[in-house]
Amino acid sequence: MPAETDREKTSGEPAAYRVDQQIGFLLRQANQRHVAIFNARMGDRLTTTQWSALTKLQDIQPTSQNHLGRETAMDAATIKGVIDRLVARGYVETSPDPEDGRRLILSLTEEGDAVIARNLDAARAVSEETLAALDPGERRLLLDLIRRLS
Repeated sequence: MPAETDREKTSGEPAAYRVDQQIGFLLRQANQRHVAIFNARMGDRLTTTQWSALTKLQDIQPTSQNHLGRETAMDAATIKGVIDRLVARGYVETSPDPEDGRRLILSLTEEGDAVIARNLDAARAVSEETLAALDPGERRLLLDLIRRLS
C-alpha cells in the first residue's frame, strides 16, 4: 500500500478509498496480464483451469473429481465443467469408483499425457514472462507472500 500522504499526517483523516490501490484490484490486474500471456503462448486451446486440472491430475491420478477440485482450488461446479470439456476432448477418462458407485475416478488418457508434454515448455515460458519484471529474489518473495495469502 502507498505510504501515508501529507494530508493524512496533518489532518489525521484517512485517505480517500481508491479501488486501484487495493490488493484485490492489483491481483486481478496481474491475473488478467498472466491470462493474456497464457492465452498467447499455450497451444491446444487450453484454458488456465484446464491446464491446472490436467497437470494436477497427472500428479495425483487416479483420483475423484471432488479431490481434484480441492487440489486445484476449484469449486464443484467449476471442476465438473472443466472435466466435462477435458473428457469431450479425449484428454481425461472416467471410470466408476469400485468403492462408491456415485463417484467417478479420473485418469489421463494417452492424449492427455501428450497434450501436457506438448505444452510444458510454453507453460514455463508463461511463468517466466509473467515474472519478467522481477529479479530472482523478488520472484521468490512474491511467490512466498502470495502463498501466505492463500
